[in-house]
Amino acid sequence: MKGIIGKKIGMTSVFSPDGKQTAVTIIEAGPCVVTQVKTKETDGYTSLQLAFGDKKEKHTTAAEKNHFAKSNTSPKQFVKEFRNFSIEKALGESVTVDIFAEGDKVEVVGTSKGKGFQGVVKRHGFHGVGEQSHGQHDRQRAPGSLGNSSDASRVMKGVRMAGRMGGDRVKVKSLKVVKIFPEKNYILVSGSVPGHNGAIVYIQK
Repeated sequence: MKGIIGKKIGMTSVFSPDGKQTAVTIIEAGPCVVTQVKTKETDGYTSLQLAFGDKKEKHTTAAEKNHFAKSNTSPKQFVKEFRNFSIEKALGESVTVDIFAEGDKVEVVGTSKGKGFQGVVKRHGFHGVGEQSHGQHDRQRAPGSLGNSSDASRVMKGVRMAGRMGGDRVKVKSLKVVKIFPEKNYILVSGSVPGHNGAIVYIQK
């Protein structure tokens, strides 16, 4: 596996030489600093810990400062561990978008947009209870009946109801790397990725 931490910039379109349009997401990926190297001998498994995004020293604890000082880097805001990294990197080295190539298939992990408390139509795709008839009114987006009356006398677990929606960890697989701009640390992947503009995402292959 190889991966990198990035920030979602937004979406745009790119056109191939034959005029085919592809919707892409722009991600500012890296440069990330290797802040810890774990090996099978010392930790039982192999991984690289990457850090991304500068952090003010006044918001950094003493333990974090000492940790980042070992790799000769300034305090970072986001830290992520990637197991079984396929490229050998030493402590303090940088990981950039060059680890990927155009045409690669990658996975992008992020946190979806939080939508607050939503009803069953938006949250689960319900259609409501039907038209206004037989005295019904304002029932188009209602959930309908929720449970049995006398037998169970309760609402069973797992019933789809209104509630908090969004803000979940989402992984999108098989996204194609359309283009890479190493000088700007930009990577363009096909389709959409979870999160708002400016959200932190993890790209891995």
